[in-house]
Amino acid sequence: MKIGIVCYPTFGGSGVIATELGKALAEKGHSIHFITYSQPVRLDFFSENISYHEVAVANYPLFEFAPYESALTSKLVDVVKYEKLDILHVHYAIPHASVAWLAKQILATQGIHIPIVTTLHGTDITLVGKDMSFEPVVTFAINHSDGVTTVSESLKQDTYRNFKIDKEIEVIHNFIDLERFSKKAKDHFKKAIAPFGEKLIVHTSNFRKVKRVQDVVHAFDQIIKELPAKLLLIGDGPERPAIEKLCRDLGNCEHVRFLGKQEAIEEILSVCDLFMMPSESESFGLAALEAMACQVPVISSNTGGMPELNIHGVTGYLSDVGNVDEMSRFAIDLLKDPEKHNAFKKNALEQAKKFDIHVILPKYEKFYQKVIESMLVK
Repeated sequence: MKIGIVCYPTFGGSGVIATELGKALAEKGHSIHFITYSQPVRLDFFSENISYHEVAVANYPLFEFAPYESALTSKLVDVVKYEKLDILHVHYAIPHASVAWLAKQILATQGIHIPIVTTLHGTDITLVGKDMSFEPVVTFAINHSDGVTTVSESLKQDTYRNFKIDKEIEVIHNFIDLERFSKKAKDHFKKAIAPFGEKLIVHTSNFRKVKRVQDVVHAFDQIIKELPAKLLLIGDGPERPAIEKLCRDLGNCEHVRFLGKQEAIEEILSVCDLFMMPSESESFGLAALEAMACQVPVISSNTGGMPELNIHGVTGYLSDVGNVDEMSRFAIDLLKDPEKHNAFKKNALEQAKKFDIHVILPKYEKFYQKVIESMLVK
């Protein structure tokens, strides 16, 4: 198949999943065309089956904001037409789904009929999409996509609950490359950062309010009162200054390391003992899945799609959003019990295997084929 993929090219989950999906499809022989305003961060290698089409946006004085949607529409029309694509797969509802629909209408006037698959990733439904200024467009775009998927059953139900959707939605979970995300032999790194055998607790995110990184720091403050530990905070974002100040106020800065954005995150995860994700909203929990693949148990909130991934009492523990005391108790109990901790590590890996890209990829291929065939019937 010749597949066009539209996504945000940044470190966000939707862009990462879209890029990794395209790379995996290319390895299976499909012709993949990425269409976005800059090269995706995970698209860092050459493949004969991958093409990248940059969306250039002219900056006219007439416009206060550059008209990206119009430029993207024109680029989609151009790529579909001249690359003879079989299907368009757009990730994130805003603005990609509505733009794809407009491109489809333009192409139809030229006798070209392109099916559109829209994948909803989370905040495009639970946060941004619910804004009154976007809701009518989001609803229309979803209902007029030829196929719609969500990354969790929870997000599927949120979509039906928040929008008037008459379209069937299929759940295809997020995935992970277990060849990359697996436990690595990095004991030298652990000895360097935890020279006295301290337990390593890790959190990774984009440091937005919704991630509740302050809950991680507060829970860690309770944990170090019970056992020696270090906290590794991976990522960056708007909440970082407030988190740094919180560490100073609590007086635990010497035990906290801010590592910033990291490419080889699997190497860090490989030496950690516990992953914490207390998010207020989490459509799936890709960062937690990466940790589990590296045999790291997870303490998380029970919001969104997290219960579909993190099995309470098996791969880690779930708590209500904001229940820092319970999260810290779960963490202390697990870290003080080597036998249970080892069992949870093994369970975490077994659970992660269910989301291996080689398990999920055929589901997308089958869905593409189903959508294409339904278009032919019409």
